[in-house]
Amino acid sequence: MHIAVFDLDGTITRRDTLFPYVLGVCLRHPVRLLRMVAKMPAALLRYAFQGRDRGRLKEALIVATLEGLTRAELGQRAAGLVKRLADSGLHEEALACIAEHRRRGDYLVLMSASPDIYVPVIARALGFAETICTGVRWDGMTLRGELVTENRRGEEKVRCLQGLRQRYPKHKFAAYGNSASDVPHLKLCEGGHLVNGDDDAIREAARANVSIGWPHPQIAPGRRPQKT
Repeated sequence: MHIAVFDLDGTITRRDTLFPYVLGVCLRHPVRLLRMVAKMPAALLRYAFQGRDRGRLKEALIVATLEGLTRAELGQRAAGLVKRLADSGLHEEALACIAEHRRRGDYLVLMSASPDIYVPVIARALGFAETICTGVRWDGMTLRGELVTENRRGEEKVRCLQGLRQRYPKHKFAAYGNSASDVPHLKLCEGGHLVNGDDDAIREAARANVSIGWPHPQIAPGRRPQKT
């Protein structure tokens, strides 16, 4: 049995999920669209000239557009996002691979840099057992929006994967990602696969000896892993 770790945006979904989610909320709350237009240029300039910190940029977008909304409101929007993805926004190969791992009794983990505002909802809809994603701050039932974890990308995914390995030391790992920033954690797995990648990602995966393309998993079935 394997621990099967899937990235979300671009790996399972056909495109990024955060901006469409935010835009969907803003279209229903036009004042928030104005807040985004007013606040994001400065955030983009900071991103461009102060280290290209994707976490800070993500935080700025979430705070500018979603701060003050309730869990119920954001949950409704998350449910709508899941429906739109199910209609036409998911890679069929990804769904087939998830289903194959599930059939073989593997433990499914969704690991994404996208925020926990909606990623756990997507994970439950797709049948994942566990979610690792970027955490945001809440004030009770109301969103504040600042990040409370590191942005789950690049080397942070390596750290999260190492944490999974410590919890499940007797199990082999399969992992799927689509970008060059996924290669560092993919190469640490017995079955790491770069899928849906652009030219830069493919070159990076080739240098790291990471498999390119969707596999046809031949993994012995088993039971859910026991924590140690």
